[in-house]
Amino acid sequence: MESGHSFTDLYVAVQQFYAEQMKMLDGGDFEGYASTFMADGEFTHTPGRPAARTPAGIVRELREFHRRFEGRRVQRRHWFNMLGVVDKGDGTIETSMYALVVTTEGDRVPEIAPSCVVSDVLAYENGRLRTRSRVVQHDHMRSPDPAVAR
Repeated sequence: MESGHSFTDLYVAVQQFYAEQMKMLDGGDFEGYASTFMADGEFTHTPGRPAARTPAGIVRELREFHRRFEGRRVQRRHWFNMLGVVDKGDGTIETSMYALVVTTEGDRVPEIAPSCVVSDVLAYENGRLRTRSRVVQHDHMRSPDPAVAR
């Protein structure tokens, strides 16, 4: 946490950071989304695929992932909730939250899938929050052992 700020200030800053970040992702601004990661940032979001590294790598990964929606009227929304924030005291902030992805295609009823746990490491860089790493674990792929699934 930046010196002189309370935990409440940090929590609100993290919430605002995620609101802005998800609006970029859901709006197709992959460059803007990737710019919220550090230069050496990592993004692991799809089971079986390696982490995307660096903002340029994250943009490539997102473009590849979203090709499946080309030519279709699809809107995806990422909903984060149950946010936990831990200031590690070493300049990093660990967060964990539940995520639901809502996909609406054309006039169809929205579908909610996947349900995930998102674990981030954040840090301030030049006075702004940035993502150092993000790991998305899909509930349907998680270990049934609570000690492992954490």
